[in-house]
Amino acid sequence: MTTVPDHGTPAGLGRQLRVDSVRAAAAAGSGHPTSSMSAADLVAVLFEHHLRYDTDYPDHPGNDRLIFSKGHASPLLYAALKAAGAVSDEELLTFRKLGSRLEGHPVPRMPWVDVATGSLGQGPAVGVGIALAGKRLGHEPFRVWVLCGDSEMAEGSVWEAFEHAGHEHLDNLTAVVDVNRLGQRGPTRHGWDLGAYARRAQAFGWHTVEIDGHDPAAIDAAYREAAATRGRPTAILARTVKGSGVASVADHEGMHGKPLSDPERAVEELGGATDLRIRLSRPPAVTAPTRPEDNAASLPRYELGDEVATRTAYGQALAAVGAVRPEVVALDGEVSDSTRTELFAKEHPERFFECYIAEQQLVAAAVGMQVLGHTPFVSTFAAFLTRAHDFVRMAAIGRADLNLAGSHAGVAIGADGPSQMGLEDLAMFRTVPGATVLYPCDANQTARLVEAMAGEVSGIRCLRTTRGDTPVIYGPDELFPIGGSRVLRHSDEDQVTIVAAGITVHEALAAADELAHDGFRARVIDLYSLKPVDTWVLWEAARRTGCLLTVEDHRVEGGLGDAVAQAFTDGRTPPRLTRLGVHGVPGSASPAEQLREAGIDADAIVVAARRLYESLTA
Repeated sequence: MTTVPDHGTPAGLGRQLRVDSVRAAAAAGSGHPTSSMSAADLVAVLFEHHLRYDTDYPDHPGNDRLIFSKGHASPLLYAALKAAGAVSDEELLTFRKLGSRLEGHPVPRMPWVDVATGSLGQGPAVGVGIALAGKRLGHEPFRVWVLCGDSEMAEGSVWEAFEHAGHEHLDNLTAVVDVNRLGQRGPTRHGWDLGAYARRAQAFGWHTVEIDGHDPAAIDAAYREAAATRGRPTAILARTVKGSGVASVADHEGMHGKPLSDPERAVEELGGATDLRIRLSRPPAVTAPTRPEDNAASLPRYELGDEVATRTAYGQALAAVGAVRPEVVALDGEVSDSTRTELFAKEHPERFFECYIAEQQLVAAAVGMQVLGHTPFVSTFAAFLTRAHDFVRMAAIGRADLNLAGSHAGVAIGADGPSQMGLEDLAMFRTVPGATVLYPCDANQTARLVEAMAGEVSGIRCLRTTRGDTPVIYGPDELFPIGGSRVLRHSDEDQVTIVAAGITVHEALAAADELAHDGFRARVIDLYSLKPVDTWVLWEAARRTGCLLTVEDHRVEGGLGDAVAQAFTDGRTPPRLTRLGVHGVPGSASPAEQLREAGIDADAIVVAARRLYESLTA
């Protein structure tokens, strides 16, 4: 291997990036070298002349941000990092091997990778979040570069991002689209028709540049044009050849996601292995923001017996937390009057972001903002967060820290009907690795949990709130640790345990009181933390009563009932368990009628508790 330190040409570097992409995939026996080869010149010119980045200081606030939205081209990214001196040749050849930082698609195990990519169509949307934060929060001079594939331009999330970027005039954002004509199984929708992509981008207010993606001079000029464009984001549409540089694979179908069959010959055809090294441009000097000392928020206080919706408490608590935590930002999907984030917006307008009815962009913007150290709270109806589940999934893979608040949960919303009811959200969030899932039942509990979400836990934090007013049953000074629960009714004569969360806590208490009138003792647990769960309290309840009844305003699959059942999968003898939850498709009705029809109101709990105990003693 020829070592040529600190100099070379973009064309020479482009050849090296192709060679190293071929070598990495060959060593792994898998990967996407041809997708990397098409974009090699685009990345070579970017690294050699335009990307301002200190690899020794990845958190430098002035660093440009590079997102490989076409994450399958990860060999290209790793080859470029090698040329920049961040990755050794030895590590490059650990690509896709157990324990390697160089995974099949980029993840932030490497300090130079900000977000996980590989689920196509997400990079532009996350880039919008980073660019928004740079413009509106820190006023930082960095640029955001997003490398896209042409196949992913069919994703709706891409156009949510393009519209939002145009609306916000994000001239610090550049999308570089590698138009190589070929997708996984054959030609893409528009092939090499750069104009088709340009017309779409222009319709959303973008400046566009069409170039030959293998002409270093044209690439360099396009990057300079993007940097000089004011008031509009720029899309550089580059015609390229998949597998460029190796005749046996160049523009050939059927080569996607496969190492080259003769990598040694391909390397020879590309000019042989070299070790060109480049010095990235230094980022502009920026003073790192200082984070103030954490101060306790002056949370809203609610009196026992008051009737307050947990969604209202969420909005009020978020505004209070924002007053002492300047890193907290709020994003909403055009329902802030319902989610109550409008209260945060009124107090902290500079940190409120309206993302409109584009839930994928909503979550993606939050993922981007947390890259820069902000603490996002994303709010919309719980039902509509399902639309953004893939972004939540990828955020967890990328070790992102953000908060999601879904309001209008369950059938308890009433007459709006099933399209507005969050009935699958708990199941969805409980499957997210490392997630925290919370479902408060009253206003003071909600406020305390919002405060905890802002600073006490990491990862994906999910909060479920209720539309209607519910009684305040906890005092304002009570604490609710993550992973905890509350035992609200108990005695030495308890015959059954009722486990509830959120709206059904109040139904469970009413049922326990009715049963007590007949001398039937029921223990009641408020399992406000569904992940992690308070296993010890559940084990103790099972030991005492031998039977548990779960009741939830959610599908019976994946929610509270499953969380309770999982607490007994470590070899402990499971209790007899009955689950009440929502079956079928509800219609329109009042909240009380909905709970009754779903079989999760106090009357249904009374009947189920008696039957469960009778089955245990029969």
